[in-house]
Amino acid sequence: MGLFKRNPFGHFLFVKKWLIRIFAVLTHKRYRGFNDLQIEGSEIIKTLPDTNVLFISNHQTYFADVVAMFHVFNASLSGRQDSIKNLGYIWQPKMNIYYVAAKETMRAGLLPRILSYVGAITVERTWRAEGKDVTEKREVNPNDTENIGIALKDGWVITFPQGTTKSFKPVRRGTAHIIKQYKPIVVPIVIDGFRRSFDKKGLRMKKKDILQSFIIKPPLEIDYDKDTIDQIVEKIEYAIEQHPSFLKVIPAEEIEAQEGLNELRKWEY
Repeated sequence: MGLFKRNPFGHFLFVKKWLIRIFAVLTHKRYRGFNDLQIEGSEIIKTLPDTNVLFISNHQTYFADVVAMFHVFNASLSGRQDSIKNLGYIWQPKMNIYYVAAKETMRAGLLPRILSYVGAITVERTWRAEGKDVTEKREVNPNDTENIGIALKDGWVITFPQGTTKSFKPVRRGTAHIIKQYKPIVVPIVIDGFRRSFDKKGLRMKKKDILQSFIIKPPLEIDYDKDTIDQIVEKIEYAIEQHPSFLKVIPAEEIEAQEGLNELRKWEY
């Protein structure tokens, strides 16, 4: 790798590689040590092509979810199955991993700005601003969609299609439009335990000895030409286990602990 080689967004790969290494060393014990990250399905990672892969996941914290994915993906590519044991896998990380994040989140302080250099594709949320829902949705910035397309062409992209860390919120249709337009391989991931382990930002540890689960599912079967946006949205909801029907099989006390039962009852039908 040349010292001055850049990715399509102008980031120096040499700098990005060292940032990934440093953050991996600083965060490894948060998933293997202080807590126990249980991984399933990591053998799928090695079967994927080098580009045009879209990972979709439920969302529990701003940053801890993404950091865990960097650990799991790189460990899997280095031959570790369902394990992040032995941090040596991060010495030669996969450099073309990106993640979609809200622009306002990645500008909120020095640390988020540094994390943004690791691979953030920042987007303007049309339905939310400054931590509050907006009454009039803003127009989608076409540059945001184009940047996601550029990242898919260069490598792998992680996105959280609900656009929020709250459980059982609707999947945003923009993700389905991206899938229809760029036709990526779509790999679902379901995580749990992160909300109990970390604060909302995922920077501060809240509890230790929490069982964190990380399940990688086989790629979705999608007919890019015939499936409608609504059909793709529904497939995503089921794949990341955020469809409202899942409320019926989750113990009430678990729902109440995570989000507040009254907030979620409005989704029952």
